[in-house]
Amino acid sequence: MGKVICVGLGPGDPELMSVRADRLIRGARHVAYFRKAGRAGQARAIVEGMLNPDAQEHAMEYPVTTEIPFSDPEYNRLLAAFYDDWADRLDTLTRTDDVIVLCEGDPFFYGSFMHLHSRLQGRTPVEVIPGITGMSGCWTATGVPITWGDDVLTVLTATLPEDELARRAADTDALVVMKIGRNLPRLKRALTRAGRLDDTWLVERGTMAGQNVQRLTEATAEVPYFTIAVVHGNGRRP
Repeated sequence: MGKVICVGLGPGDPELMSVRADRLIRGARHVAYFRKAGRAGQARAIVEGMLNPDAQEHAMEYPVTTEIPFSDPEYNRLLAAFYDDWADRLDTLTRTDDVIVLCEGDPFFYGSFMHLHSRLQGRTPVEVIPGITGMSGCWTATGVPITWGDDVLTVLTATLPEDELARRAADTDALVVMKIGRNLPRLKRALTRAGRLDDTWLVERGTMAGQNVQRLTEATAEVPYFTIAVVHGNGRRP
């Protein structure tokens, strides 16, 4: 019997992948990865040229992404059925071989794999290979340390209500905001209310080709969903 091995790919640059992740990917006979229907998938793009020519690929295509509001019961129903189905498929595959599941960043940090992980418990062995988080790659891209001394770092998602974003942004030293995309106008309003707008950096495609680092106040166009906002701490130092 094999097992499911979820491999954290890091922030996007293949050279920032762990040695262990690289070895497992190159030797894999079955490789599964998430993607939006009709797209190649970011995880698959990161490992381009690394897979064994004989490896079987399993594209796990989301039934829905942002077409339905998160609050709609249908959103959860569709995604739950999707994860149930793929947990069954992966369980079946592991009866004869290991299956490598690709995950951007770190699998246990807002990774889709965690929904499969909970469903596979008690059914098949699961191993998780951690990776450098996307936010780490983004704050490094700004060229400024994210925290100093006793700074408190808060991580938010831009999908939160505006009042919650503003309250939490005001009550921390350093800040990272994820899942931005079309939530950018709301995030700008919240950061303005918190008095943090002028200190915020926006990083698109951190560590990857096409990386773009700019002040949030300079952003005028829509940004990708996985763009990350960064506010640096300014705490104690020698």
